[in-house]
Amino acid sequence: MWWDNMHGYDGGFWPGWLLMVLFWVLVILGIIAVIKFLLAGTSRNAAIDILKERYARGEISKEEFEKMRRELE
Repeated sequence: MWWDNMHGYDGGFWPGWLLMVLFWVLVILGIIAVIKFLLAGTSRNAAIDILKERYARGEISKEEFEKMRRELE
């Protein structure tokens, strides 16, 4: 009936608006997951870079450097 289609219900199992909301929720969750993944990798790489700098300046020994590097990986 044309009246049902005019209000967004096509007679199927899922109303169109529910699929649209579900789609956008999944898109937003995907964006959040990508951002968290990128930030986690950045902080780990930054910690290893700091560790390399400390080793280069002679603040820590090779054994300390290797131990800390293994803990960060």
